[in-house]
Amino acid sequence: CTYNDSLFGYLGLVFAIVAIVCLGSIVWAHHMFVVGLDIKTAVFFSSVTMVIGVPTGIKIFSWLYMLCCGGVRLWDPVVWWVGGFM
Repeated sequence: CTYNDSLFGYLGLVFAIVAIVCLGSIVWAHHMFVVGLDIKTAVFFSSVTMVIGVPTGIKIFSWLYMLCCGGVRLWDPVVWWVGGFM
């Protein structure tokens, strides 16, 4: 199992990060609850906020795929990185 042979490989991770940056720059309005946005604008920003979950999921599963196929040893710093999420 190599890290470049699937959607969750290197290119998938790069495209997911680029998509998160691009989409993340236009989801700012979902924090504006008291301004009184019209319904079309609120639906647009809410939809983009939901769509950003797809590249985020690809990024998370890319990390998990890397951990499963990478042969992680107990003394590697990545063990502490994973432990930080638990």
